[in-house]
Amino acid sequence: MGSDAGASAPAERATRRVALGVSYLGGAYKGWQSQPGGGTVQDTLEAALRAFTTQPVSVLCSGRTDAGVHGINQVVHLDTELHREPFSWVRGTNTFLPPDIAVQWAQEVPGHFHARNSARGRRYTYIVLQAPVRPALEAGRVGWVFRPLDQAAMEAAAQHLLGVHDFSSFRSSQCQSPTPIKELREVRITRGPAPHLPITPASPDAGWAPVHPQGTVSARGPSAALQGQGVYWRFDFEGQAFLHHMIRNIMGCLIMVGTGVQRPDWVRTVRDARNREIAAPTFSPDGLYFLGPRYDPEFGLPNVTPALAWLPV
Repeated sequence: MGSDAGASAPAERATRRVALGVSYLGGAYKGWQSQPGGGTVQDTLEAALRAFTTQPVSVLCSGRTDAGVHGINQVVHLDTELHREPFSWVRGTNTFLPPDIAVQWAQEVPGHFHARNSARGRRYTYIVLQAPVRPALEAGRVGWVFRPLDQAAMEAAAQHLLGVHDFSSFRSSQCQSPTPIKELREVRITRGPAPHLPITPASPDAGWAPVHPQGTVSARGPSAALQGQGVYWRFDFEGQAFLHHMIRNIMGCLIMVGTGVQRPDWVRTVRDARNREIAAPTFSPDGLYFLGPRYDPEFGLPNVTPALAWLPV
């Protein structure tokens, strides 16, 4: 009896590796990576985990995000001697998190799992609102252009970036990657109308007659937004890994092509120059979302969270 109890005690104290899926809005934070002064998503998450476990906790993430960039399914792992059910990790940690960060799922994983090194790929999406007037409700959550975008031109430009290339022209001067050579596996560009609910006789707004500025509706100018002329564009990127600001710098170039400032072949020229100075300015972080990493099926980790359904396209 005594020997059995002694044998089970070490097992209870065995170190476990736990993976968490985290969603967050990045607007209020200085990026993911912990900083001495705090104010990052990692700092906030680790503080919540310490409050929940009453122990020091550090996490490793699948991919760092910049200030203002959002996360849909950021995956982190941590090592702990505590045994908690998955729902307990989720609800307990969320109790100590602010409203713009939430753990979506938790799962115990094998000791050889590593949130960053086990990733086979990473996915990002950028949402752009094309409309005559800047966004308000979506401020900080979408990029914005007021000129029409040419989908065919942007798709032609993106073809010059697929495959393994030296992406120095799209690399921040602060990038710490040991090599600028990366593989971009996919760029997918889609568009959809601004979301709206149809007004039916049973709708609360059914009695309101449409009113437009100056009593008219024009295909040009701010009133065009009231005609449903606004559209959301979605740019999906997948690769093994990305350089610092790489997607935002690519977005700047694609937008220049889409608005007719440059031809699609210009992107190839930028790529081959391996010179950041000739590329477009870095696009806003507002509409950039880290969708999460891809792992081998053996780990059985979720790659979808409810937040994916929130994206407008």
